[in-house]
Amino acid sequence: LQLDKYDVNHDNIALTNVCSHAVLFSIVDKAKDAGEISNELQLSISNVYKTLMNLEKLTLIKIERFVVTNTGKKIKLYRSRIKKAKISVEGINSKVELVNNENCN
Repeated sequence: LQLDKYDVNHDNIALTNVCSHAVLFSIVDKAKDAGEISNELQLSISNVYKTLMNLEKLTLIKIERFVVTNTGKKIKLYRSRIKKAKISVEGINSKVELVNNENCN
């Protein structure tokens, strides 16, 4: 898997954190906004925003599109760039294998 700025040193942290894992894999099949993710996973909206920012920095997610509400507010819809992850640990070494989300162009 080739991602634009993928940081191999931080991927284990993002993928093993329960909140990051839940958020990342909740947006594999369908792009969602932070409010939808928060409601679906029953997480605080601030925790979801913080997680989305971290996942975006690691280029594990992308903003698929923007939706403009009736009041003119721009809402980001996020989508996971990966659909599967395999993490293996041997001693102090770890290896991460990621499968590209083909539905996320």
